Amino acid sequence: MHSKEQFFSSLFRTVSLAVVAGLVIAVAIVPAWAQNSVPPTAVQAAKMPQFASRLAHPAKPQAPGKPAAFAREKLRRRPLDSNDVYDNGPINGNTDAWTINFGFVVSDSIALANDGATVTGMSFGAWLFPGDTVTSAEVSITSGINGGTRYFNQTVNFTQSNCTTNQFGYYVCTETASFNGPALNAGTYWLNLQNASVPSGDAVYWDENSGAGCQSSGCPSQADENTIGTIPSESFTILGSASTTYPPPTCFTGGVEVLHNFTAREGGPHGGDGVAIDQAGNLYGTTGGGNYGSGFAFKLARWVGWVLDPLYSFAGGYNGGSPPSGVIVGPKGSLYGGASGGIQNCGSDGSEYCGLIYNLTPAPTACLTVLCSWTEKLIYQFTGNTDAWRAGVSAFDSAGNLYGISESEGAYGYGAVFELTPSPAGWTEKVLYSFTGGTDGAYTSSLLVGQDGNLYGTALSGGAYGSGVVFQLTPSGSGWTESVLHSFQGTGVDGYYPNYLGQDGAGNLYGIAIWYFDGSVGPVFTLQRSPGGWAFSEYQIHHPYGNIEILNNLTVDAAGDLYGTGGGAQGCRGSCNGTPDSGPPYVYAYIFKASYGSQGWQYQDLVYFNYQYFPAGGALALDAQGNLYGTTSSCGTYDAGTVWELSP
Repeated sequence: MHSKEQFFSSLFRTVSLAVVAGLVIAVAIVPAWAQNSVPPTAVQAAKMPQFASRLAHPAKPQAPGKPAAFAREKLRRRPLDSNDVYDNGPINGNTDAWTINFGFVVSDSIALANDGATVTGMSFGAWLFPGDTVTSAEVSITSGINGGTRYFNQTVNFTQSNCTTNQFGYYVCTETASFNGPALNAGTYWLNLQNASVPSGDAVYWDENSGAGCQSSGCPSQADENTIGTIPSESFTILGSASTTYPPPTCFTGGVEVLHNFTAREGGPHGGDGVAIDQAGNLYGTTGGGNYGSGFAFKLARWVGWVLDPLYSFAGGYNGGSPPSGVIVGPKGSLYGGASGGIQNCGSDGSEYCGLIYNLTPAPTACLTVLCSWTEKLIYQFTGNTDAWRAGVSAFDSAGNLYGISESEGAYGYGAVFELTPSPAGWTEKVLYSFTGGTDGAYTSSLLVGQDGNLYGTALSGGAYGSGVVFQLTPSGSGWTESVLHSFQGTGVDGYYPNYLGQDGAGNLYGIAIWYFDGSVGPVFTLQRSPGGWAFSEYQIHHPYGNIEILNNLTVDAAGDLYGTGGGAQGCRGSCNGTPDSGPPYVYAYIFKASYGSQGWQYQDLVYFNYQYFPAGGALALDAQGNLYGTTSSCGTYDAGTVWELSP
């Protein structure tokens, strides 16, 4: 076998000229893949002088201002009601691709969970030299890697669509073919592509995606190249009519470590409301359980494994409060949160509890065991309907002042932001801003203390288009002034219901929302500081089969990397023509990472749960080592919720 250097140098032989009978005759260029045993990948070929000039000026350059991630999102969308036999994930278009002509064969496995799948076609991602169009390719489905029993073997015609240009200068296109394929039962098969044809005679490459974003129960695929052996898997979908017996969705398994399974008493009517983390890496949170069924606060610490310390069971009523809604860690390591209870003077008839803010502190003397009860202290009880009642706390500033929000209360009933200031005599509350429900926003959903001392937050509704806002509150004299940084435009544009605002080390803001496009798509968004104000950008998280896609939560690290959880479902997997499908809804969930930078949005599913529920919610936490922590409201050993960890 030639070395890589020998192969690259002989890829195209230098054109020789000879003078015969006074005529100059060009000796034909001979492709190296006709002489060598190992082909270059698309990325390797793009670095060769013979190809660089062709790829440097693509015939159809990408539109200005559209980052590479836009191209990937455009290519990955597929009809949501397709009943595909096997899906190995969307086109990536930016990693690499493998030669499938000039005698080279690439094989990917197909794992089917049920009998009765009839193949009617396929689609795959191709990298092409600018201007090329795939006309046909040899497709086979076999029992082994390009061998064994051949269930199908035919040269089929392809149609080409959704072409864009990647950073290497290649066209990246969707290739689709329809054909009368075999009926397959449960088991593992191999899809093999070879002899791909373009009129120019150029190389054709099969897009590599490593199975990221695959949607089938047996994915990601294994893959093989006939001269190399094992390679990363490719982007493709086998089309057809699949069996209507789908595996019933189950609770999440694999991909994350469960640190604690809440018992029925601990979890109560719902499991965890998320977690907060202290500087030592201990986790804190609340559930709806406890000794009295009114709420439960816990600490989870490493102690020969992770050990749960039941800090406090809320008693409900005037002094006790119930149920809590998550906690934050205060300046001295104690916990703060909001709960029901307190003064019974709110609501339309004055019969509702107005709510309270509490502080949980450890015993004044050192605890010598891992299990140590804490003490509750009420620091504020809301007084009435115009106060920020039914509130929770969000963050402390550097002076020790505590800030929080009320989603739908305040002076006008559309939410409020408040401040609690400590003093030797106790805590003093001040409502900083009450939303009017108009262009300023309505129904506050998140709040953070910015690095510049201003407050930033989101409101689920209101704004210029009635679809929610990102707002800023700035100290002004004796009060605070609100300004809207972005008004969401709603369906078809940039989403609505913004929530879970976070900030990176450069002061840029990030959050999640809901956005409709062929169904419910969950976007992550950013507001980047710029000389002219704030520049808005978003990325729509969309998995091929889902027509309900909801993001649960988000956290942001100092570098601007976003981490969150989400899930989706497809209520009808057949024609979606109004006739209910006999199978259960297609359910999936995921933990994702996204970031926004000079190359646009970059997104990946860190864990994908296929046919599985992952009812994650509440606050997420990151430790110094990059471990991600959260809770689920159900699942676990007792179906009462869990605390989980995902390691990098």
